[in-house]
Amino acid sequence: MTAAPRISRATGDGRREANAASVLRAVLDHGPVARRTITELSGLSPAAVSRQCTDLVRLGLVRELPDLTESTGVGRPQIPVDLHTGEPGGPVAGGVHIGVPGSTFGLLDLRGQLLARRAFPHDGIDPGELPRRIRQGLRAFLDDTAGGRRLLGVGAAIGGWVDPGPGTVVRHQALGWHQRPLAAELARDLGGLHVRIDNHARAIAQSEILFGRPAARRSLVHLFVGNVVDAALGIAGVVHQGPGSGAGDVAHLPVPDSTVVCPCGRSGCLGATASNTAVGLTAVRRGIVPEPDVFLVVDAAAAGDRRADRLLRERARAVGRAAALLLDVLNPDLVVITENSSLVNPEYLEEIRGAAVDLSHVCADPERIVIPHAETAVLPVAAGTILLNPLFRSPLAAFGA
Repeated sequence: MTAAPRISRATGDGRREANAASVLRAVLDHGPVARRTITELSGLSPAAVSRQCTDLVRLGLVRELPDLTESTGVGRPQIPVDLHTGEPGGPVAGGVHIGVPGSTFGLLDLRGQLLARRAFPHDGIDPGELPRRIRQGLRAFLDDTAGGRRLLGVGAAIGGWVDPGPGTVVRHQALGWHQRPLAAELARDLGGLHVRIDNHARAIAQSEILFGRPAARRSLVHLFVGNVVDAALGIAGVVHQGPGSGAGDVAHLPVPDSTVVCPCGRSGCLGATASNTAVGLTAVRRGIVPEPDVFLVVDAAAAGDRRADRLLRERARAVGRAAALLLDVLNPDLVVITENSSLVNPEYLEEIRGAAVDLSHVCADPERIVIPHAETAVLPVAAGTILLNPLFRSPLAAFGA
């Protein structure tokens, strides 16, 4: 793998940076695209667009496509430009999602397309040793998959309370981590690669804004239901962090009609009702699966086990009831749900939608409730987005240009 220059904190001239970001975004949304069209889309002058395209080509983020040259018969022929996503030399970003039972590695191009992925089980690894072992596995994955392409860095997504500024996991209860300097730990022995971390719910929300449906750029709420249950809010293209980057803790959001007792002492909390752990334990108690693994429950339902299907529908309705509360409080354009069964079977998404619309006082349109655009690749794509999003916001500063 070829390491890219370390991402810089320099901002340079604000107008030049903003213009470069506008051009890069237009190319992301519409490429291959002629400079004339970029001028119309961005509102910049032809000279400004030409300068920014030159800079972006020099940085290797954009490339010209002379084979697609357009000619209107007036003036010089228009050579379209597009993001540099091809080989050889196309920039790529690494990503790692750190879960409780395992991690997932990914390699993304500039359009957020997943080029490669690899599972990394945590079986038998002590949580204190986990960052070092993940780093070793990640390094091997990148060596195997990046080839001669320019690696821009690595994004790491994880549940719990994450402060991306210092790169710290403030609190992850399931792993027993407190004030863990995860970004620095992952960056060791990675050849100087820049590593950025964030909470996985915020990372998925940002991935939707950058690469997903246009409505996500107006407003969205993302609800993540896994071993960890948390959420994220995006308004006008910006994901809310809150003081100390503590926004998104919804594990104790009350779920109407739920009587499940939570470790916090209350009943009906979302995490205790709908998390992977909760569903897995319920499935074992009901004799559906031999061990508390929600993926075994999903597989059993797919194989026709009615008990497994009934349990997953119960969870879907609980998630839908929580989504109704979020809809009523925030009324976003989109509610994005990341939940295992609905990612692989649209019937469970319909259960979520039905419960949400039945209970919400502001949402009568079930189509506002969706799964992530990356579907089952959502976790590694979101992790890589943590690295790519700052580049699209400040492409010149990213390389110290």
